[in-house]
Amino acid sequence: MPHIDLPEGLPGITSGFAFRPETAKPMRELAHVLLHGPSTLTGGERELIATYVSSENDCYFCQSSHGAAAAAHLGKDAALVDQVKRDFLQSPISGKLKALLVIAGQVQQGGKHVTAESVEKARKEGATDVEIHDTVLIAAAFCMYNRYVDGLATRQPQDPAMYSSMGEHLAAHGYITPSMEVVS
Repeated sequence: MPHIDLPEGLPGITSGFAFRPETAKPMRELAHVLLHGPSTLTGGERELIATYVSSENDCYFCQSSHGAAAAAHLGKDAALVDQVKRDFLQSPISGKLKALLVIAGQVQQGGKHVTAESVEKARKEGATDVEIHDTVLIAAAFCMYNRYVDGLATRQPQDPAMYSSMGEHLAAHGYITPSMEVVS
């Protein structure tokens, strides 16, 4: 049961967005730019970063919705998403993405945990400064989104089909225009 009187029938972050639309707008815009806007990182890579951080923060709604969006971007490869959440270093992703996920994990622990060595390794794997910047910002933003969702004790449905549908919408349309009021 949510800690405050959130709108009925809206899962996760969407109920908080409906409760305070004036704060929802910039939060949606940030998610859209980071995960759906132009980037040298693919949509699947960016969604995997969001999913990994959400998994490390134990936010069921965000890891499920963004994991479904990552899978949609990656040819419906939900098994890869699960493997990245379990042990990304052993998953069949690029060395660059592995290095960026190390940085994302360090941000999830606290910004000061990011090391010069991890940044240098990401650069050696081909990451640009913009990609490193965006990884840090995605990780930081998802720490905020995760704490927002869980801090309000939002409703988090367990239906995988709902998340799959949500993920398809997010992968195709992004975060500005909600489908069923379900985003981030």
